[in-house]
Amino acid sequence: MRLDLGAFAIVASTLTSLVSAKLGSTCSVPLGPGISGPEDAFWMENIKHQGISAYHSNSGYQVFRNVKDFGAKGDGVTDDTHAINAAISSGGRCGGGGCQSTTLTPAIVYFPKGTYVVSSPIIALYLTQLIGDAKTPPTLLASSNFEGMAVIDADPYIPNGNGQQYYVNQNNFLRSVRNFVIDVRRVPPEKSQGTGIHWQVAQATSLMNIVFHMSAAPNTAHQGIWMENGSGGFMGDLVFNGGKYGMWVGNQQFTVRNITVNNADTAVFSHWNWGWTFQGININNCQVGFDLLTGGATANTQSVGAMAIIDSVATNTPIFVRNSQPSDNNLAGSLVINNARLNNVQTAVGVVGGATVLAGGTRTIKSWGQGNVFKGTSSGAKFVQGDIGNPSKPSSLLDGSGKIFGRMHPQYASYAVSEFVSVRDHGAKGDGRTDDTAALKAIFDKYAGCKIIFFDAGTYIVTSTLTIPAGTRVVGEAWSVIAGSGKMFQDVSNPQVVVRVGEPGSQGILEITDMIFSTVGPTPGAIVVEWNVKQPAGFQGGAGAWDTHIRLGGALGTNLEVQQCPSSGSGVDDGCYAAFLALHIQPSATAYLEGLWAWLADHDLDGDGTSQISIYSGRGILSESAGPVWMIGTAEHHALYQYSLVNARNHYMGLIQTESPYYQPSPAVPAPFSINARWKDPSFSSGLSSAWGLHVSSSTDIIIFGAGLYSFFNNYDQGCLQTYTCQSQIMNIDSGSDVAVYSLSTVGTTFQVSVDGKGVVRQSENRNGFASTVTAWSF
Repeated sequence: MRLDLGAFAIVASTLTSLVSAKLGSTCSVPLGPGISGPEDAFWMENIKHQGISAYHSNSGYQVFRNVKDFGAKGDGVTDDTHAINAAISSGGRCGGGGCQSTTLTPAIVYFPKGTYVVSSPIIALYLTQLIGDAKTPPTLLASSNFEGMAVIDADPYIPNGNGQQYYVNQNNFLRSVRNFVIDVRRVPPEKSQGTGIHWQVAQATSLMNIVFHMSAAPNTAHQGIWMENGSGGFMGDLVFNGGKYGMWVGNQQFTVRNITVNNADTAVFSHWNWGWTFQGININNCQVGFDLLTGGATANTQSVGAMAIIDSVATNTPIFVRNSQPSDNNLAGSLVINNARLNNVQTAVGVVGGATVLAGGTRTIKSWGQGNVFKGTSSGAKFVQGDIGNPSKPSSLLDGSGKIFGRMHPQYASYAVSEFVSVRDHGAKGDGRTDDTAALKAIFDKYAGCKIIFFDAGTYIVTSTLTIPAGTRVVGEAWSVIAGSGKMFQDVSNPQVVVRVGEPGSQGILEITDMIFSTVGPTPGAIVVEWNVKQPAGFQGGAGAWDTHIRLGGALGTNLEVQQCPSSGSGVDDGCYAAFLALHIQPSATAYLEGLWAWLADHDLDGDGTSQISIYSGRGILSESAGPVWMIGTAEHHALYQYSLVNARNHYMGLIQTESPYYQPSPAVPAPFSINARWKDPSFSSGLSSAWGLHVSSSTDIIIFGAGLYSFFNNYDQGCLQTYTCQSQIMNIDSGSDVAVYSLSTVGTTFQVSVDGKGVVRQSENRNGFASTVTAWSF
């Protein structure tokens, strides 16, 4: 079984009637369903690869690597381990424990169709995308004598290193694995070396379109994904067959969408978290669906803090959810189940040892919770182990089956190389120095709507607004960068857009994948991305971005590194402004944003990879959209807010994660920016000195299914964590809004929920390990 990345072609044939955007000057008709033949290779295999690392000292550094060019055979017989790891590590890349992170050595490591035998782990180094042929995903076959933690290892333990690993797990960014079959069935079933992926990662990471085959023997120790720590992250469109565990996971937060687990002992075992969201999970013929280690009520005994499960189906599985400890009418692991269909499931929610909390059967659980539930301005916690409010879900957010809509990262498997145009082939340099504005505008003017625009790896400088027209598909290579630079973006009183996604009021398909949007500082007047485009009628998620991020500062070429902006500096340095606003979603726009990371750097990615910096961005993500908008992602360290919804409607957000600026309250919010009514900035009453994680004003039909809002520092000092006083308030909803919040976890803030600027729900009511958790809140 494999997932069909060619599914895009099913809808693509209708685009001629749906796209209302103007075509490029060389176009006679819009791009159709793709002309790649059934025997043709995936386009990525044969397109000309001329991507560069803009700031690398070696101008010949190789970004794209085909494992067969390094000696891999893919014949199902030859041990390809050494050749694959040579393809990954070539060029002095970042790993081994001596390099924490880098932006200098991006790599796509490509696997043509075939079967690749491995006898030890494939090491996925920092800033690596492992990509298989999307038309015929290759198999990674673990040999019978396989030794090591997993077939793919994203954070290896250093031999004789006393538990040290290659990377700090919370900073293990920028990794993706897609389009593989991972088969460990040759490994003796009793050996845990039969693990598919060791995935201890942080933000800007993804797994997609992967099928795991594991032993179904009674004594199997095999597992699909093993994850012990981190701060993620997104994974989706995965299938697990057999094994002791489909997923054995622990991480601060994660979003998991559209996975299927067949014939495993346990589909998902979770040993700790602050909050995970599972959306669209299908469990068939397992013994337990979700097995949760619970009961850890202190930071030193952290276990599963919050689980939110939505739009899921369990069939012929005796237990859907099992807690390791009874709740005893106290919060010790929050659980929310929404729209779960059970087919021949004896126990819906139980406890190890046999106690039944919620009976199963063949039924649908509409909305059920275990934990502390709050209403409106009431500050008193009500512990619930039963039905909770079921939000009204706007039809625009739902698919045809009534579930929250989701759409896989487009990979254009049905398209031929001739249907792409390379920006470097048409005059853009991507060298991080040349002004590429005119070249990029000319490319869009000529080819928008009838070609897929391929941004070869590099950093493309623009000095005025670059518009990506409706009707366009943009594909990056190992996170190609578009960076705004120069005088146009330096006036904080007259902010200007760096990248405009669609003209105002435009409608049509618009897809962006594997890109980074950034600035070269100082740019206090930069609106990094303005999102205007509306999806075509009848094509949900037709305007979206996948594995695409806004990264501000902390990287070579940004002029916003530790040399210019150390955290030890005195006062605000005028040279350390990164942006006015990271992302603005306009009122008429729609947006499907999966895995987006809008990050203002708190530390250098280059250099030692750990030194803190003080740089400034005014605002994170502002949405004024009437919807539909789907958001899965993160916004961190912006001065006024991370997420702000103003006059917005029809939004699904889950899981969203934020961090407040480390430097606050020195200076205190809104400094070094000011409140600007034109940009619908929130107000801050006396005593508030830190940014809002989430601010909602005059907005309706907002569903938040999983949120982690964190404040770890007070002027770079973490003593405040002991007293939960790093800031006083972090989420504000005005009384004119209609918002339903499920599975909200916060760190370091006195109040978790505020209404009209007044703190309502205190964290002290909801201690749940290191974090505090509100199981549900609504008006």
